[in-house]
Amino acid sequence: MRVNISVFGRFFAFDLAKQLDEAGILNKLITTYPKFKVEEWGIDANKVVSELPLEILNRLNQRSNLNSNWFNSYLKIIHAKNSVKYLDGCDIFIGFSNSSLETLVEAKKRGIITVLERASAHYSYQQNILMDEFKKQNLKFHPNHYSWKRELAEYDITNYISIGSSFVKKSFIHHGVPEEKLIVNSLGVDFKSFSQIPKKDKIFRIIYAGSGTIQKGYHYLLQAFYELNLSNCELWHLGNLSKDIKPFLKKYKHPNWIFKGHQPQKELYKFYSQGNVFVFPSLQDGFGMVVPQAMACGLPVVCTTNTGAGDLIMDGEEGFVIPTQNVEKIKEKINYLYSNRDKCNEMGQKAKKKVSTNFTWDDYGKRYINNLKEIIKFK
Repeated sequence: MRVNISVFGRFFAFDLAKQLDEAGILNKLITTYPKFKVEEWGIDANKVVSELPLEILNRLNQRSNLNSNWFNSYLKIIHAKNSVKYLDGCDIFIGFSNSSLETLVEAKKRGIITVLERASAHYSYQQNILMDEFKKQNLKFHPNHYSWKRELAEYDITNYISIGSSFVKKSFIHHGVPEEKLIVNSLGVDFKSFSQIPKKDKIFRIIYAGSGTIQKGYHYLLQAFYELNLSNCELWHLGNLSKDIKPFLKKYKHPNWIFKGHQPQKELYKFYSQGNVFVFPSLQDGFGMVVPQAMACGLPVVCTTNTGAGDLIMDGEEGFVIPTQNVEKIKEKINYLYSNRDKCNEMGQKAKKKVSTNFTWDDYGKRYINNLKEIIKFK
């Protein structure tokens, strides 16, 4: 079995590539990242194709005032067309959603089995929930209809779709995708990079990691923290902020909201370990990798049903799973953990124990390889 992976601007695919390379079945990894970055994962450089100019153009686009959806789509089309050149010699092609359509079409012509990686819920589910939320908040939402159309075409043409959680699976089935086409495999956490270290103070600290966006439900967390107004309590944000969140920052301004900004992946454990609880109120997230990272650092998690974390967390044991868009539930669970520190610590240790089994990257890779073997067997 020889496998090709094509990935546009996503570093976490390297964990999968590493597992396939170690198993001796990786044929080519086509990535927009530079080779020296990929080599940090220990992947054979001879199997790596770097399309660095596309990554540079993509990042320049993201940082520009325009941040053009059209230009981003154009770069993904180029990547998908370029990946066609490397299909020779592979039995299975794995491509990431919204950047693989042309490769999937050609692979199908050649009789190559295709697997589409989708990190979030079904695209239509994602877009519809965002349109509703933006309207609710009196904000403008601009869906990329061209990308939407391409993604649905990818779902239709691929043999299989690999997804991260049962929540995502439900969203695909709801939109008419056959269940036999869906492969659920929870992502992992690297315990070499994420481990708990001693907390340095007695401040009750809420941790949020990731982009502060409407999609992540960040505005609901800001409101909950503002209305709770707990003494000796801080909210740390590790990550970036979107323009759409700025009105909420002004509305729910609080002196104990502390913006830490983007932090290197290998430094995150230091920040997680200074927290008491991790809150992830996303409106939709296929499988938030920050959740098992925080759990590995001994934090209980308060998350929504639409994060994929429901596959990790037993409600009331390692944390709490709450409905989306519910400020009162966020407040209720934070206040409970704030008022019951021993229980909070106990749940955090349960969380750490939970992710130590079946949720490492090795576990993820082994499951993926077994899934590929089953696919080949039924070809």
